[in-house]
Amino acid sequence: MAPKMPGGFRTAAVFVKPLLLATTRREWSGGEHLPQDRGFIAVSNHSTYADPFTFAHFLYDHGFAPHFLAKASLFDIPVAGKALKGLDQVPVHRGSARAKDAVDAAVKLLERGDSIAVFPEGTLTRDPDLWPMKGRTGAARMALEHDVPVVPVAQWGAHRLLDPYGKRPHLIPPKKIIMKAGPPIDLDEFRGRPADIETLRGATDRIMDTLTAMVADIRGEEPPSAPFDPRARNAEGE
Repeated sequence: MAPKMPGGFRTAAVFVKPLLLATTRREWSGGEHLPQDRGFIAVSNHSTYADPFTFAHFLYDHGFAPHFLAKASLFDIPVAGKALKGLDQVPVHRGSARAKDAVDAAVKLLERGDSIAVFPEGTLTRDPDLWPMKGRTGAARMALEHDVPVVPVAQWGAHRLLDPYGKRPHLIPPKKIIMKAGPPIDLDEFRGRPADIETLRGATDRIMDTLTAMVADIRGEEPPSAPFDPRARNAEGE
């Protein structure tokens, strides 16, 4: 069974869940793929700042406390920072000597049977049509080094609730949110290999390809032949 839901999450849900219920129409499926007997990494695509709320709602309603890896600066906000710490959210110190702290904290959660919620893209997609872009390797590294499953949770519709990079939500009328979990991604061919860039990139691409295929199925559209690569665009000076 999934770990017992901490009281702090139930308290937070009292305030957040009614708003989500009032402003969204939910079409959810695949909850049976979320492991009940061990910790796992849930990964999702990321197109709007509303995604963490819809992702958390999906996990919470399936009995899992949603633990996110969040920017360390958010923990410095007086009230919000205290709430994040109380809910066992994990601060990420990117580009600093403390960057590994996030992985260590996440691993402790996984070892006790909790789930970690990750957006492998690391930020909002920059694909103009909101398709998943090339992912970062952090989720794959955790999964391979600590032998935990990666469960894809594709979502679509939250961008109608809040525009990408937007600050003013569109609460009326309620927006349709589709969330679909799939079976754990098959990463067996990458397990037991040295965690070099070739292995991590191969596993990460497998994760993102799976998410993209699931998003395409939800949207009923064909995705791009290759994912948007922000690093390649930056190198071209765009």
